[in-house]
Amino acid sequence: VQLQASGGGLVQAGGSLRLSCAASGRASSTYDMGWFRQAPGKERESVATLSWSGTSTYYADSVKGRFTISRDSTKNMVYLQMNSLKPEDTAVYYCAANRGRYNTGILNPSQVAYWGQGTQVTVSS
Repeated sequence: VQLQASGGGLVQAGGSLRLSCAASGRASSTYDMGWFRQAPGKERESVATLSWSGTSTYYADSVKGRFTISRDSTKNMVYLQMNSLKPEDTAVYYCAANRGRYNTGILNPSQVAYWGQGTQVTVSS
């Protein structure tokens, strides 16, 4: 599985961005997928997870109500819509996938089998 993230950029606080993750090698419906982020000097944290079936979503408390993870199976794409962005959302964002159909809640880094390259999101105040 190869994952390619894109869509990061610079945005003012209160603005929106949509991150995209293109998956290749296997259909995205065969594994849980998620987005993580890592700010300078901090550990990588899970932001959102979408179950392999597409029926379950999980979010970190810090982004609930502002971020939405979704999938377009026909294009093998996963998205992260980020609204009402805050300066504390500034980080490198990574898409990720585990190895199969688990749906055990929000992914943690130890569960990730495949990482995409990061895309920088910077939110100015």
